[in-house]
Amino acid sequence: MSDTGLYALDDLNICAVPIPEGSSSTKRTRGANASTKPPSDRDRNQLQVQLESKPHQAITIAVSSRTLFNMADERAIYESDGLESYVKYQLDHENEPLKKGLAFALMKALETVNFRLHELYPGSDEIFDIVLMTNNHAQVGVRLINSINHYGLSIERFCMTGGTSPINYLKAYHTNLYLSSDPMKVANALSEGIAAATMCHLDKDAQLSEKQLRVAFDGDSFIQQEQEDKSMKGYMLSDSTSDHEAKSASQATLVGFLESLGRLQKKFYAKNERLNCPIRIYLIVKKGGSAAGLKALKTIRSWGLDVDEAFILSGLPANELLNKIAPHIYFDEQTLQPTSSTAIAQCKSL
Repeated sequence: MSDTGLYALDDLNICAVPIPEGSSSTKRTRGANASTKPPSDRDRNQLQVQLESKPHQAITIAVSSRTLFNMADERAIYESDGLESYVKYQLDHENEPLKKGLAFALMKALETVNFRLHELYPGSDEIFDIVLMTNNHAQVGVRLINSINHYGLSIERFCMTGGTSPINYLKAYHTNLYLSSDPMKVANALSEGIAAATMCHLDKDAQLSEKQLRVAFDGDSFIQQEQEDKSMKGYMLSDSTSDHEAKSASQATLVGFLESLGRLQKKFYAKNERLNCPIRIYLIVKKGGSAAGLKALKTIRSWGLDVDEAFILSGLPANELLNKIAPHIYFDEQTLQPTSSTAIAQCKSL
């Protein structure tokens, strides 16, 4: 079926991914609380037409059905009564919208970025393009599409694989980032050279923004990776070379996604919209001091991204700060090991 069970996260509501090589509550600053008027029907229709013809420069994000929607009740029917009962239940309830899932606020934030870009650059194809990836059967897809229409989501691309893994189709959809609640599917996507992230079970009290895409970085990752790079110079085992090369290749795909994100960020700056930019980047350095913060800032800048808010904690706990920021995506300190069966974008409490 669709993705396996959700993984609990103690305190945070985030999507966590490993860092590659090489705060704002709703009452904060103008930039952190950028007002966005709801798009009109005309705006939606124009952007819909734009999405229906695959944009060449779009950033394609593939999301699993059980990440976009909460399908825990439906999954329980599958596990207890089997596939046919599951499909029958979905058909019987196909006009009943599914509950919102882990990635719903993220999808709305991406749509906000798209609408703002469409206002500033009419006709531009540098936008986010969303694909719903699921190993549900196509008959179940009727309920999925009805739910998407119910919530007014701008999703026009679908992949329904009828019980087989959708990972093999990610490249066919030109995927830049794959999001799932199943760590093994994320690991498989990484092994295929696709940037991927595990969506974690969210704190029931957390509220993610639907008006601003928030991406946070763990600055301690840069120091950790610098140490690992030095240790790699002295490796002796023959298979270490292939592991290191595979790691570098996967990191390059993630950096490519971040560079694309930076290009969208700069399009708002070019229109004097820095303070109202719906893409906001955060840096959190938990252990290191100013030297670690400086290295992290320069590294992120080398990817074409501008950091909006930086926090150097020098040992202070980061949980409360992250709860204030409520990032949709959090690049954590886990090392990317795509050749390992345990290579996943892990969710972790800080």
